Amino acid sequence: MSQLIWAPEMHRINGKWYIYFAATHTQALDKLGMFQHRMFTLECADADPLTGKWTEKGQIKTPFDTFALDATTFYHQGKQWYLWAQKAPDIAGNSNIYLAELENPWTIKGEPVRLSKPEYDWECRGFWVNEGPAVVVHGDKLFISYSASATDENYCMGLLWINVNDDPRDPANWHKSPRPVFTTSYENRQYGPGHNSFTQTPEG
Repeated sequence: MSQLIWAPEMHRINGKWYIYFAATHTQALDKLGMFQHRMFTLECADADPLTGKWTEKGQIKTPFDTFALDATTFYHQGKQWYLWAQKAPDIAGNSNIYLAELENPWTIKGEPVRLSKPEYDWECRGFWVNEGPAVVVHGDKLFISYSASATDENYCMGLLWINVNDDPRDPANWHKSPRPVFTTSYENRQYGPGHNSFTQTPEG
């Protein structure tokens, strides 16, 4: 996993630090013409993640061994959840958004559910992509922003949401915006918005 390390995120879970990231063993493309990234986890039990010792917890396994990246995690309804993008063998396109409960910070529990796949025109420009999910809770809704299309001026951001009390494992409970929420603005010279994150103040 020493090649093309992408999209690291650091999270504090049960008193320990974890870094989620994607990497590959080679820069060669697979038979579908895709990079061969998989998802991995590092753990640090020390208080200071900058000086502490990090250990590899290995690859996070999913039901199919395909291109996977952009993992994040969040705590909701008394459970720790894992959210990521992955290529499905039976679905056209490069990546979809999946959700699963975590048994521990490096092991998913049960069958993942697919929350979104590229279906609108703005999600399928250059490449058919849903990736880079990020979570924020505001009011009575849990929102997931995500990135779509190729990573050029076509890159843009979509939005999923669910009522905070609904079961996130039921795809029928999720809503998806038919339009992107951020796109390239040639007027403002802002190009290809994507793979964002949210920061909330103590006031919310």
